[in-house]
Amino acid sequence: QVQLVEAGGGLVQAGGSLRPPCVASGLTFSSYNIGWFRQAPGKEREFVAAISRSGGSTYYADSVKGRFTISRDNAKKTVYLQMNSLKPEDTAVYYCAADRSLITSATPTTALGAWGQGTLVTVSS
Repeated sequence: QVQLVEAGGGLVQAGGSLRPPCVASGLTFSSYNIGWFRQAPGKEREFVAAISRSGGSTYYADSVKGRFTISRDNAKKTVYLQMNSLKPEDTAVYYCAADRSLITSATPTTALGAWGQGTLVTVSS
């Protein structure tokens, strides 16, 4: 059974940084592409970033390019989302998802079956 657990959320001031991990179990981690998504109150879940199985390819939403970096450690079955220069509009619950198919900004959230429970990131102005 695939399990994804996000952590590392919290309250941070605008301009600050967070690095939430997504820890996976119950799967051959190196066979899965991993994506980070977020959902703000009253809004739909949206793509943030994704990384390929080997880590050789990464994808970002335009809104986070240059500020967020996704990386993975296959030995630890963990994907990290380094978030710098945070803005109040980054406030959301952040979720990670896993899939054998490549995850990009064009991937519909309904196509992904494995999700974590989410971690709340709140950025104060």
